[in-house]
Amino acid sequence: MQPVDEIVAQLGGWATSAQLRQLVTRSALEQAVSRGDVERVTRGVYAVPDLGPERLTALAYDGVASHLSAAHLWGLPLLNPPPEPHVILPPRRHPRSVRPAVLHWAPVTLDERQNRMTSLLRTVVDCTRILPFGEALALADAALRTGNLSRYELKNATIAMHGPGRPTALRVATAATALAESFLESILRGLLICAGFTEFEPQVVVRDAGGFIGRVDLGHRAARLALEAEGYGYHSSAPAFAADCRRYNNLIAAGWLVLRFTYQQITQEPAWVIDRVRTTLALRTASTTLAPLKSLTTTPADRAA
Repeated sequence: MQPVDEIVAQLGGWATSAQLRQLVTRSALEQAVSRGDVERVTRGVYAVPDLGPERLTALAYDGVASHLSAAHLWGLPLLNPPPEPHVILPPRRHPRSVRPAVLHWAPVTLDERQNRMTSLLRTVVDCTRILPFGEALALADAALRTGNLSRYELKNATIAMHGPGRPTALRVATAATALAESFLESILRGLLICAGFTEFEPQVVVRDAGGFIGRVDLGHRAARLALEAEGYGYHSSAPAFAADCRRYNNLIAAGWLVLRFTYQQITQEPAWVIDRVRTTLALRTASTTLAPLKSLTTTPADRAA
């Protein structure tokens, strides 16, 4: 007989006792549970352990993984993982106390119930209700970057929203872009927007008379000021470090000033980051030595490069 855990995996990772009774004996099921091959999630429901805590908790409540938990299942970045899974239950459901969870009550679609997680669009919209603006923006940017969600869909969904979190959700949908290339870059852009800096564009391509120089995380064209969000693993080899130094030197030679901020600075010292940007931008915009930017403009083809 085929192992019980393989049968449950083929059924989507979980199954009811009624389904399993048609495929395995009671003794085989009990032995699989005692060995830890499958887990009795709640009365009459069994699952393979590697289904993950989000879906296991959703099954235990007979609900749907949602909000930050669904974001994790979709592979979207989070600054801090939720301490407890988020689960949506049908309206007016009075749940049993089974596992620690953050519970929400709302209708779900048939697909969401079958998958035990909310759709990508709904996940992003729900997260914008409860996350700070910068974290919500980073999550929305990442969702757009997958190509499975459009800015048009996101904006329409937030316009149709009601209740708590709608202002933040609308603001996120307006600012979100698939151009952002990293979570940290999006968090930095969120800080800038909250501080009133709206002229920094993501992934600006810089050229000079000699051709392509590089692409900067966030660029202020008029001031020729570039901001870089530096992850720890970027300079993983000597050639990569040398190439990066060459790129920065070429940017300086082309008249651009580059400010580099680390993960810790962006996430733990946002006031200092904004102060450095504000001070530097004031110096750059007050300068009368900046040459015209005709040779540094970009085209749609540049953005696609």
